[in-house]
Amino acid sequence: MKRKIGAWISAAVLCLTSVGAAVPAVSQTVSAAGTNQVEYLNRGISAINTGSGMLVSWRFLANDSDSAVFQLYRNNTLIYTSNAGESTCYLDAGGKSTDAYRVDTVEGGKVVSSENCALISNQSYFQLNLDPPTGSGCTYSPNDCSVGDVDGDGTYEIFMKWDPSNSKDNSQKGKTGNVFIDCYRLDGTRLWRIDLGKNIRAGAHYTQFFVADFDSDGKAEMTCKTADGTVDGKGTVIGDASKDYRNSSGYVLSGPEYYTLFDGSTGAALDTVNYEPARGTVSKWGDRYGNRVDRFWGTVAYLDGVHPSVVTGRGYYTRMTATAYDVVNKKLVKRWAFDTGNDKSAAGYGDGNHNSMAADVDGDGKQEIITGSTCLDDNGKVLWCLNKGHGDALHLGDLLPSRSGLELWICHEDKPYGVSLVDASNGKILFHKDGTGDTGRCCADNVWTGNDGAEFWGLGNDVFDGSGNTLSCRRPAVNFLSYWDGDLEREILDGYTDSPATISKMGADGKLTTLLTTDGYYTCNTTKGTPCLSADIFGDWREELIVRGADSKSIRIYCTPYDTDYRITTLMHDPQYRVQVSAQQTAYNQPPHASFYLALTSRCRHVPTSLYWDRPPHRWIRRHRPRRQSRQLRRCGRAQSTC
Repeated sequence: MKRKIGAWISAAVLCLTSVGAAVPAVSQTVSAAGTNQVEYLNRGISAINTGSGMLVSWRFLANDSDSAVFQLYRNNTLIYTSNAGESTCYLDAGGKSTDAYRVDTVEGGKVVSSENCALISNQSYFQLNLDPPTGSGCTYSPNDCSVGDVDGDGTYEIFMKWDPSNSKDNSQKGKTGNVFIDCYRLDGTRLWRIDLGKNIRAGAHYTQFFVADFDSDGKAEMTCKTADGTVDGKGTVIGDASKDYRNSSGYVLSGPEYYTLFDGSTGAALDTVNYEPARGTVSKWGDRYGNRVDRFWGTVAYLDGVHPSVVTGRGYYTRMTATAYDVVNKKLVKRWAFDTGNDKSAAGYGDGNHNSMAADVDGDGKQEIITGSTCLDDNGKVLWCLNKGHGDALHLGDLLPSRSGLELWICHEDKPYGVSLVDASNGKILFHKDGTGDTGRCCADNVWTGNDGAEFWGLGNDVFDGSGNTLSCRRPAVNFLSYWDGDLEREILDGYTDSPATISKMGADGKLTTLLTTDGYYTCNTTKGTPCLSADIFGDWREELIVRGADSKSIRIYCTPYDTDYRITTLMHDPQYRVQVSAQQTAYNQPPHASFYLALTSRCRHVPTSLYWDRPPHRWIRRHRPRRQSRQLRRCGRAQSTC
């Protein structure tokens, strides 16, 4: 029997705006609850072969009512009815990959939509064959990915960065091959390829690309740093293709720098502006040879509470900067700029990370940006600063449902090293654990049934509860996370240099059981061992996993083979989760976190009111999400510490 739980979206429709009409002004829609405009998504039906039948799953959308009924048909025969509160997932023991599946959505006793399954596989994954770039005296492998709907049909396309075999960390000398970015349909059709050219160095810190529907027209765009010689998806050159600004060590420390908005469907450059801030004097960023001047970061964020903006940053070891842009009439329009300058006493100086995450930490309906030990308010001003220096990893979400608001879990490279749990609204440290050296990685989420709320751990540390008490000395991997097996705990996603990804379940005794090994398909980013992407791409609320073929000729999208008892709105309609997916590939990749805590028996926590781009004939729908009525937690047997 499928378990019924409340959805975290109410059925109330508060306003309708027809396509072509002006998006409601911020003053009309922004409130303490927020009005984030989130992309239209179709039902996203997928079917995979689990070995015990076909697992069919589909999205529960923000514009579905809590009472929505879903009818699953195989070859026009009804095989499953998902009533209100029941999961949007069904294991069809008698199904085959040659069957045709359809999902009808029923509201008020009437079929309001019907969609056929376009994603069906005789395996537990979908494979996209690729055409790797050639030249530049190197080979290429698939690297970081992102997703966005470039044509408005409600299905995501995949954006993928190609990494040359001679790519370099900023601290390493040497010329690199050109960086390429492709866009693919889920059937493997390549829509375009962008060549960033010889004046964009290859490595984890140089090319942060961001995908979102920035202008709210129903179709995604992409932004990234460009330079003289960049060739867009239509073959048009940006700047002067004859210029080569690489010095003898391979660094690019002179010449113009640009920031470009690209059309998601064609790869055409829509607008190019000078990159801000310019590099200026290289030594003003922390060294003389060009390492720290080219440390970039960024995110997507709802800075006005309505539309997604892009924020691109430069520097974090010393001087730290950020520039925010809106997209208006297909142009990049600067919203604000932040710059500590070289004032060591300035808030934020030296307090940045290799990554960033956006969330509404102060409850005003607009998202803030946490970049390491610094939180920038939606207006680009410092909201708070920990003054704990640089770190590599951070996690931002509702990690402790027993307290209000969001929490930040962060690790530190500066003395006294270690890890800190922080109130994300004001920067108050809830607890800190010193480390014995550079604490390079950390991780946090609800991964263990033996403890209420999230668990917290880092390199060189034990596993802690939300009060800082040691739960176990048996620390799991610190790379990544995945919603995979269908319960409300998250699983451990891990990998290493040129090795398969693994997804493991932590049991009540703290031991790990491997659920998936992607044999022949590897993680990326060397020692970081991160996936190309992990996100709720299609199907129900569980996360898909994208990894690269060992021969670099394909990528695979692995899907969970497990049924689930729970109906949860697609995580991509949670604005916080969505923007963190957009920023997942930033430098040292980090997993996304929702704005609410999944493991609750009651209605899930309140998250902002949002405008959703509805199914054709496209219209904006504003939905109000009810406040959680209870903080009752699901109670589990607490495992005893082995320390």
